[in-house]
Amino acid sequence: MLTFVLAGFGLVASLAWNEAIKSLFDTLLPKKTSALVGKFLYAILITFVVVLISRYLEKISRKE
Repeated sequence: MLTFVLAGFGLVASLAWNEAIKSLFDTLLPKKTSALVGKFLYAILITFVVVLISRYLEKISRKE
């Protein structure tokens, strides 16, 4: 049960970060490029972070 609750909190936190990062890209990039370029930069950033976290978790799970 605790796992589901923590997963729910993680989802809420990730959605909050999603909106914050989107707003940051909208603020930093000019309006013409923010729609397309911002989405690609955001996707690249998120992919990079997810890969790093996945590799870290895999490394931890191998030690156990």
